[in-house]
Amino acid sequence: MKLNYRVVIFALAIVFGVVFSVPSLLQTEGGKKVTLGLDLQGGLHMLLGVKTDEATKSRIKSIAASVKHFAQRNDILIDALTFDATTVTFEYLDADDAGKINEFLSAVEGAEITTQKQVVTLKLTPQEIEKTKQDAINQAIETIRNRLDQFGLAEPVVARQGDEKILVQLAGIKTQEEEQRARELISRAAKLELMAVDEDRNARVYNMSGADAAAYGDVILPDVKNPEIKYLVREIPILDGGMLTDAAMGFDQNNRPLINFTLNAEGAEIFGDFTGRNVGKRLAVVLDGKVYSAPNINERIGGGSGQISGNYTVMEAKDLAIALRSGALLAPIYLMEKRSVGPSLGADSIQASLVALVGGFVLVIVFMIFYYRVAGIIANIALVANLFILLAVMSLFGATLTLPGMAGIVLTVGMAVDANVIISERIRELIYEGKSMHKAIEEGYANAMRAILDANITTLIASVVLYAYGTGAIKGFAITMSIGILASMLTAILGTHGIYQMLESKIAKSKNNKFWFGIKG
Repeated sequence: MKLNYRVVIFALAIVFGVVFSVPSLLQTEGGKKVTLGLDLQGGLHMLLGVKTDEATKSRIKSIAASVKHFAQRNDILIDALTFDATTVTFEYLDADDAGKINEFLSAVEGAEITTQKQVVTLKLTPQEIEKTKQDAINQAIETIRNRLDQFGLAEPVVARQGDEKILVQLAGIKTQEEEQRARELISRAAKLELMAVDEDRNARVYNMSGADAAAYGDVILPDVKNPEIKYLVREIPILDGGMLTDAAMGFDQNNRPLINFTLNAEGAEIFGDFTGRNVGKRLAVVLDGKVYSAPNINERIGGGSGQISGNYTVMEAKDLAIALRSGALLAPIYLMEKRSVGPSLGADSIQASLVALVGGFVLVIVFMIFYYRVAGIIANIALVANLFILLAVMSLFGATLTLPGMAGIVLTVGMAVDANVIISERIRELIYEGKSMHKAIEEGYANAMRAILDANITTLIASVVLYAYGTGAIKGFAITMSIGILASMLTAILGTHGIYQMLESKIAKSKNNKFWFGIKG
């Protein structure tokens, strides 16, 4: 027997497959493992709706805040700054400021601007409103996915469904507490706003209605710890969470959890300017429409950092930091449908899939040995190696195995042995023609190569397309198919070829074609 590079590569591939498959097969403490999907281990299935109209309101509110800050920073006197669902209106008092204001407003995308007697009206175009709504949905998908990734769930499924719906599938959610925590993290708007307290009228807040507050350009917000405590704050915020760059849990001097946040350069400048002009007044830290704290401003605060304190547990503080760090939702979301998939269903699915996989695997092995004899054993070695390599690659990348993914593995078994069947048949044909064993093996592989490559490459292209445009379970099927195809090309083409080359002289000397290939002569 003569060792060759093909056998060496094949042996190394088998060692790789076995080593990285062990953690998943034995469920060891350490090592990377394949994660079971929702349909196999149970979990949570949710369909969420998006209130896209709120995204437009948030956009307008942000534009109004920018106008206010621009005017203050450039010493431009403006009056009657108001906004509604799609429009911002204000009046500038000095006609000489028209040039600065027009230059600033021209940078606002998707807005129609009209001016009458120094009264400026900025209105979003219908196209911009639709774009804002679509951006809100796309941003919600990305934000939810980021939050769930940081939450620690492996391969959560977050995908758009229809025009304004989002499908969320969370595998491994088994208890009511885990479900509640995941739902709160997903649905939390995490909208951070720093708002000025209206010190002139705050003492009368308990005698005011929402309409009374609106008449002064204010809004009434409750305290997060005690809803009976009310604050009267300016409706247009100083800045919002869009200027947030980081948020992390920390502890105060009494070892109570809090959130430390950091602003970007623009936010830090706005924050510093506001605190410098309002020493002695209060600044409300507002999160999702509730006041978490309203400290007095004792001096100008530079550096662009702050804290959000509250009556948190450590877990609540961590989740809030995740929500802030991953970004606020541009539009609120609401639960339309919820289904819990029990682990018993997953166990049944796993058992049925394993029966199909093992049954098909055993039948294939028996057939190959019975029909092709030693050539069938060589093909079976390649088949076993293929499964180990497939599992190892999936484990290494922490892939999620779904029921369709297991179907992909079963199909991979068939495709892997199919390549060996083609090769064995080509070799048998050449032996019948009276070719020498060396020529039969080499020409057999050469003749089989075109059919094998054509079948595998076209299937691989289909798998890539399925992964690129599919969702959830379809992606799982595409992943296992793709890895299985590449592994089968390594084991069936390279590996078995090397084994035949190593055994070639022995096969030729024996002249027992029935023993080696299951044919007479």
